Amino acid sequence: MKKTLFLLVSVTSFGISLAQEVPFNSWSVEANFGQNKAVKPFADNYYSSDPTKYFNFSDVNHFDVGVRYMFSTKFGLKLDFASDEVKNQKGNLSLDFKTQQYRLGLQGVANLGRIMAFETFTNRFGLLGHAGIQVSQLTSKMGVTKDVSEDNGGVIVGFTPQVRITNWLVATADFSVLSNLRQHLNWDGSYADSDNNLSGTMYNTSIGLTAYLGKNEKHADWYLVDDLIKSKDDELREKLLNIEKMLEDTDRDGVPDYLDAENNTPTGLPVDTKGRYVMTPQSNGNDQLVNGDNTANINSPFSKDNASKSLIEKGYVNVFFDVDNDTPNAGSSSNIYYMVQFLSQNPNAKAKLVGYADPRGDNSENLDLSKRRAKSVYDILVKSGINTSRISIEGHGVDTTYPSDSKVGLDLARRVSIILD
Repeated sequence: MKKTLFLLVSVTSFGISLAQEVPFNSWSVEANFGQNKAVKPFADNYYSSDPTKYFNFSDVNHFDVGVRYMFSTKFGLKLDFASDEVKNQKGNLSLDFKTQQYRLGLQGVANLGRIMAFETFTNRFGLLGHAGIQVSQLTSKMGVTKDVSEDNGGVIVGFTPQVRITNWLVATADFSVLSNLRQHLNWDGSYADSDNNLSGTMYNTSIGLTAYLGKNEKHADWYLVDDLIKSKDDELREKLLNIEKMLEDTDRDGVPDYLDAENNTPTGLPVDTKGRYVMTPQSNGNDQLVNGDNTANINSPFSKDNASKSLIEKGYVNVFFDVDNDTPNAGSSSNIYYMVQFLSQNPNAKAKLVGYADPRGDNSENLDLSKRRAKSVYDILVKSGINTSRISIEGHGVDTTYPSDSKVGLDLARRVSIILD
């Protein structure tokens, strides 16, 4: 008993662990109702249907409920309980009889829809096959054998077409064949003769609903390997986007943002591996810059005192814009920051902002656009604390300095240049 309980707990734990790892729902519950047709054995003058008719439809006399667990998208196990009432139909000339059978079955389930690749032509219809063992109890409800019961056992096999209503609810139909291998009572409740002893057959036809349980989007019945591939693709795409974002270089100093300790270094200034501005060559304290055996005057364009002014005067500091836009693009934020810092630290310096547009479009509209671009940078500087008397603006319209037949040339033309007065 202890070993059996340990095995049951182990299997259950394994099932729960597996359910947590797979990307689909594994559990489902089902309920069905329909008709049964007891085929054999019957005593003489007893039958559940009219032998003179090709089609026979009885009252609803079959009910079953079950629970299923899928180990994969193709195979699983099903435990179900069924109730079948067998009696003669009205007007079929059979002697009156009534029996009741209760059945418990454990069956393996195969997702034939996945095995036969139904997904190549439908995502709405499926097909399950099931087969296994069953135990049952048949009880007579009439006649001299009333209340006599018999325990039986045997096999059951069937097919279950499916129609998916939602990702968690499915309509089903089922056709199953049950065979009792130890049946001494006839279906009419009498004892079987020697020819039919230890044999019994019943057909079940039913319809019902299956509800899927779990937190995942789809159940194993409908989950495709393609869904897993798509999920992995989405995950990989997200990782690539994050990597691209990490590798962005906002201040264009050659150091990606995720490594850049100073993400606002003006374009053209030398930086170290962490994006920090460095002085090279370094001062020796005697108004000379020393770099090995070479010396340079401290007034070098890239000395600490004159680097900012030199960059601006040489036209290295510009503010760029996207097409038909008068707001600076993200790549120009460091240059605007750089300009604000320079004007703040040099209170006597004055700047003229000259706006340009690329050659596309109407000349008058481009002239207006170039003025608005200059005004946009002007507003940013003023809001940053720079006195309006130190800033002037001009709009020069189209700039033809750069080739208009290339994207780079057009990008360079859409700018505001800063000129020190």
